[in-house]
Amino acid sequence: MSFTLVEDAVYLVLGLLLAASACATLVNGTIAFWDAIRSGAALRGIVEVLDRILLVLMIIELLYTVKVSFREHTLEPGPFLIVGLIAATRRILIVTAQFAVLLERPSEVVLRAAMIELALLTVLVVALVVSLRVLRQRATTASERA
Repeated sequence: MSFTLVEDAVYLVLGLLLAASACATLVNGTIAFWDAIRSGAALRGIVEVLDRILLVLMIIELLYTVKVSFREHTLEPGPFLIVGLIAATRRILIVTAQFAVLLERPSEVVLRAAMIELALLTVLVVALVVSLRVLRQRATTASERA
């Protein structure tokens, strides 16, 4: 019983910290976006805001995982897979946005490294999507049996 109370307290504090982090990141991203627009670097500002928005989505998905764990006292893999998918998508967007900078001063080594990273991230996205699909099919099959 006491371990359950400690677990609940930790989940509650973790949830509050995640919510505060999401709000702070969103405010910080908004300020950075307006600063970028005022300085004339709108593209860089949009990429930064997109990066921050995806980070907020990751935090919110982690917050959902904490909520489910708090309520049901189980650890579900689905939300973690979604966080991984958002993180991979976030990195893909950042790497492709950085291509403009890479092309200003072309370097074969840097360009090759970026292409390899994009290829690995693509494989990761496919693996995560397949994992989510299998997980959802298993849940559907289990609910049909019940």
